[in-house]
Amino acid sequence: MIRMRISINILRLTVGVILGLSGVAPVQAQNYPNRPITFIVPFAPGGLSDIPARILAAQMQDKINQTIIVENKPGASGITGASFVVRAEPDGYTLLVNALADTQNLHYLSVPYDAINDFAPIGKITDGPPLVLIVSSNSRYHTVDDIIADAKINPNKMSFGTSGSATTPAIAVSQLNSLADTKIVAVSYRGTGPAATAVVSGEIQAAFVFYSNAKPLADNSQVRAIAITTANRMESWPELPTMAEQGYPGFEYNGFVGLAAPKNTPTPIIAFLNKHVTEVIESEAFRNRMLPLGMTIPINNTPANFAQFMRRETARQGELAKLSGYSVTVSKP
Repeated sequence: MIRMRISINILRLTVGVILGLSGVAPVQAQNYPNRPITFIVPFAPGGLSDIPARILAAQMQDKINQTIIVENKPGASGITGASFVVRAEPDGYTLLVNALADTQNLHYLSVPYDAINDFAPIGKITDGPPLVLIVSSNSRYHTVDDIIADAKINPNKMSFGTSGSATTPAIAVSQLNSLADTKIVAVSYRGTGPAATAVVSGEIQAAFVFYSNAKPLADNSQVRAIAITTANRMESWPELPTMAEQGYPGFEYNGFVGLAAPKNTPTPIIAFLNKHVTEVIESEAFRNRMLPLGMTIPINNTPANFAQFMRRETARQGELAKLSGYSVTVSKP
């Protein structure tokens, strides 16, 4: 009888432990969120990732009745902040605001994590901004062909401003040189804002700069916009032709801002976050805040679609890296 009671007690204890362990994720998901959530932005305040993240956080926290903190952890082209999130508990309280740099970095730098497999994708926040090719308002260039013709006649004498080597504008210059068989020189500045200013002053002939830098200058007739790097013309700038329309199909540089969690974050938490992110970004209030930045609202914004996009874009950035003369590095040491 004593042995039977001991056996029954052991059985009860074993079943209780199993049920307790199996119930951890559901209980977490049911109670989520019960404390503040932190968005880690791996770039400086005021940047093209930071602004959408802060607007999303402000509007989303009202929907979930919980505080959302935006914390900037800049450094190493976004690697510092992403590394912090990789090491965080997969409980939905520390999330990464990722961007185009996450699909580029492993092709240029030593990255201590896998930008796809070490994160659980939640969804995009925005598409964009794209790059815009600009020249000064008194330039003789009116089309991409005008620029290319001059670059061919004067190799190594035409200068395009960029925001540094291995950044999106510099990669765009490399691709243009490859496609057009030109030798345009890429000149580094501390961002596309200073590069745009250099175009206005005539210090350089042209630059690929972000929409938010180009549009105000073009509206004030300080620069002439030649082309935009989206697949189709933008609703907010319909008169500006694409690079594809001017003979360069596939010449697309349209950034994104997204949200991801550490891998192994419970699926119900990912679904909860995706639902509320999508509700906010599809609102008129959010859309209107993104318009001046040249950002648009993604469609079919599911975690699975975001994961597929990350894989495609990472592969595409690998091909573009080869044009820049970089060899692909291994993402994990």
